[in-house]
Amino acid sequence: MMKAVAVYPGKPNSIHLAELPKPSLSDIPNGRGALVQILRVGVDGTDKEINSAEYGAAPPGYDFLVTGHECFGQVVEVGDQVWELKPGDYVVPTVRRPGGSFYDRIGQYDMTTDEVYYERGINLRHGYLTEYFVDEPEYIVKVPKGLKHVAVLLEPTSVIEKGIIQAYEAQRRLKVWRPKRAAVLGAGTIGMLAAMSLRMRGLEVVSFGRNLAPYRNSELLAEIGARYISTQEVSLKAAAEKYGPFDLMFEATGFAPIVFEAMEHLGKNGVLILSSVTGGGRNVQVPADMINLGFVLGNKVMVGTVNANREYFEAGVYDLSRAELEFPGWLSKFLTHPVEGLDNYQDMMRMLTQEKGAIKVFVNVVKE
Repeated sequence: MMKAVAVYPGKPNSIHLAELPKPSLSDIPNGRGALVQILRVGVDGTDKEINSAEYGAAPPGYDFLVTGHECFGQVVEVGDQVWELKPGDYVVPTVRRPGGSFYDRIGQYDMTTDEVYYERGINLRHGYLTEYFVDEPEYIVKVPKGLKHVAVLLEPTSVIEKGIIQAYEAQRRLKVWRPKRAAVLGAGTIGMLAAMSLRMRGLEVVSFGRNLAPYRNSELLAEIGARYISTQEVSLKAAAEKYGPFDLMFEATGFAPIVFEAMEHLGKNGVLILSSVTGGGRNVQVPADMINLGFVLGNKVMVGTVNANREYFEAGVYDLSRAELEFPGWLSKFLTHPVEGLDNYQDMMRMLTQEKGAIKVFVNVVKE
């Protein structure tokens, strides 16, 4: 048996230490299994919301759900029909698993049309806050040894990669789309990774956050050449007039009403990417006619991004590698709040819910 950090879905604040049988290669048919030892797991607002019983469901046969979806590990053993991986490889697993739709069957499982979806650590599949997992190579992405100290950031990076790549895909309709200016709304982990990826693509980036500068996040953004603006000092409208028009806007605030404000200030032929998953029943008044007119006459696009397939994880490896080469040590500064071992899950939740200065809380499952 092995330790696991789990919740009872639907029961608030039920996080606890559970036990799972240790997986084996025989769990995967046709010799296509890879057994991975989990080294490090990042946690975020999703884990906090699952512990608050806002969503999440246990896998069939269990009354608990093992949480954690941002995983980094090392291959221990592979089946005799696995050629993509070998023992000793450093890897990051994907999160979404296929259902039954056409998109699921062709590897686009993050685009499923099924009502029921399967996500490790989130819905109907156990997550990675445990000691080992076994899976098929399709869902395991190899990362270079040189990224092992920051590879736990790959899962959140895959989310922003999906959004940005989808934006460029959508604008292929224009034959030529060369965005110059971008705005990133939100200066947390996702927002800063989005700023990084856009800077890697050569765009001018203005990042918006609530806090007044200088503070750690604004200083990190300055290090990669992004301009930071506090919305307490400058409105989105004023910033768009001064630094826009914004060809691409990436929303990562977790505050739904700002989406409509962003729609107002998106430039012509622009794309607005939404990455926040928001619950609740918040209502706001918006200038609907003006927004509609602007989108129609300005040929604007809005697209959402959520848990990604391996294509976007691989794109994330590329951007993390470039960032590590161009801005050595920058990504390591994200890893602000370590937790040593699964037994200290209460410290993990305390940091996640109470430490306002935390960029990334993560659990060192194994000391390297």
